[in-house]
Amino acid sequence: MDSVAKKVLPVGFNYEWSGLSLEEIKSGSQSALLFGLGLLLVYLTLSAQYESFVLPFIILLSVPMAMLGALIAQSARGLLNDVYCQIGLVMLIGLASKNGILIVEFAEQLRAKGLSITDAAVQAARIRLRPILMTSFAFILGVLPLVFATGAGAASRNSVGTTVVGGMIVSTGLNLFFIPVLYVIVKSLTDRNKEAPASSSQ
Repeated sequence: MDSVAKKVLPVGFNYEWSGLSLEEIKSGSQSALLFGLGLLLVYLTLSAQYESFVLPFIILLSVPMAMLGALIAQSARGLLNDVYCQIGLVMLIGLASKNGILIVEFAEQLRAKGLSITDAAVQAARIRLRPILMTSFAFILGVLPLVFATGAGAASRNSVGTTVVGGMIVSTGLNLFFIPVLYVIVKSLTDRNKEAPASSSQ
């Protein structure tokens, strides 16, 4: 629109955006800030819950999987990365983190009982498999009416629904495998770093 207006409008004529188009232009520059604040809020909350600055990184690494699935779903349906899609992406920060929290929380409890890092991660993923699948698919089925909505305002509902459903499907499928692996890697590195100063002081 900008490039066409510069070419065809005669001298003395101008244009301006209004309504939803104006709001989308204004919010376009704020999307990165909103994502950053959302991630920061989740990170600080999880840091307080686990009393650790390292464990929340395992959970937050599940978010890119959800974003990837959301954008693939939007592209497959020919939808744009509009303001409604961005609302869905912000929602996915919390929704994708939920599955990681279930696995990491249970793995930490098993570690406290004396299991090794690998055994704790495997057991946590196996035991929490059914709750993760039940909650994820219940949410996905609940959002499906938005994906296939018709009538007035259907475009916005299609965009939000497709973003959330695509993100949750990919996040649920991949994070069941990636979160335990990330837990083993991160916990092994942090435990090794804790043991190194202790052994050197002795």
